[in-house]
Amino acid sequence: MKFTQASIAGLAAVGIFAGPALAHHSFAAEYDSNKPFDLAGTLTKVEWVNPHSWVYVDIKSADGSVTHWQFEFGAPNALARHGLRKSDLPIGSEVHVRGYLAKSGQPVGNAVSVTLPDGRNLYTGSSGTGAPVEP
Repeated sequence: MKFTQASIAGLAAVGIFAGPALAHHSFAAEYDSNKPFDLAGTLTKVEWVNPHSWVYVDIKSADGSVTHWQFEFGAPNALARHGLRKSDLPIGSEVHVRGYLAKSGQPVGNAVSVTLPDGRNLYTGSSGTGAPVEP
């Protein structure tokens, strides 16, 4: 069988773009719609990436201990359509995040909204099929 440059390029493109598609998941596969959370803490890291952005927040408990949480947000384009930009999330700022806990029991959640230090409350493009709109 003889391969042309075009067919090789096509196969390469399929391989490159199939990885992210396979990595995508439904909300119900990882998160529990019966376990809403409402947490506030200090922003430590922001990953503005496809297919889902991630925001990392240190949450301080009543006894003073700190838990490092990670919250899944929507894709950067979806966030921008809702008025949220990476520059709205400066490291060290206080944020309030609402959403649903991971089924794994780890400090991970799928965010539905974030309240920024300036008081704006924005939809975070909660991911996937079956994701509830508001906790």
